Amino acid sequence: MNTKDSHTKQLTNTILVIKIGGKVAEDEQQLGSVLDGLARLNVPVILVHGGGAQATSMAEALSVKSQMIDGRRVTDSAMLDIAIMVYGGLINKKIVAQLESRGRKALGLTGADMGIIRSVKRPAHPVDFGWVGDIESINTEELLVLLERGIIPVLAPLSSDGSGQLLNTNADSIAAHVAIALAENSSFQVSLNLCFDLEGVMVDGKLCEVFSPQDFKMAKKDKQVSGGMIPKLDVGFMAVQAGVSPVRIVHPKDLYTQHSGTYLQLH
Repeated sequence: MNTKDSHTKQLTNTILVIKIGGKVAEDEQQLGSVLDGLARLNVPVILVHGGGAQATSMAEALSVKSQMIDGRRVTDSAMLDIAIMVYGGLINKKIVAQLESRGRKALGLTGADMGIIRSVKRPAHPVDFGWVGDIESINTEELLVLLERGIIPVLAPLSSDGSGQLLNTNADSIAAHVAIALAENSSFQVSLNLCFDLEGVMVDGKLCEVFSPQDFKMAKKDKQVSGGMIPKLDVGFMAVQAGVSPVRIVHPKDLYTQHSGTYLQLH
């Protein structure tokens, strides 16, 4: 099947990829607002969600120790089981049910389902993060089939190595790789929106409406951006360079306001 041409007749010209974090998924009011807006959209949407905070809470409830290195979760075997339960079950199915209640057909998926996200276990050196996957490929054909049928794919941050092993996988990275693969293997314009706790990229306490790789380099040097914003910008610029447009970092409350958040551009 020629993925680039086979689905163009029944879809509009734009596909929207949205990533929400675990904090949004945990906040019923904020999640409801995001899903209300999403349900009203008349363009194909793929929703990717995180869930780190909920996984940590579940680990505590089950007396499983959570370990973080430089803000990134170490996923041992016990933590992987929790991630599978929380990401692929608890959070994912709640979002699907909420979308269904708003009149939209949705299908909750992990990267293992239909082989949508193939990854490789991250090397143990220099830091062993355990059962964490780095994305190798995205099966866009299956995603496009779902979109053609008016179904919203809801992707949990889990992938598969193709040999039966599930892997914890960064949700921002999943969203960016999905957007890139769709841009490269279809005729659609693909937009990527990475939701964050702040209004966007903040430098000197002010919102940057536009942010370039050079701005990123300077902001890191001056320690104006740090923590979770750095990998978010890394994958965001990766998407821009691959032809995804627009790419935006935005607060969930501003997700459906066009001129809000920070737009990532090469120049």
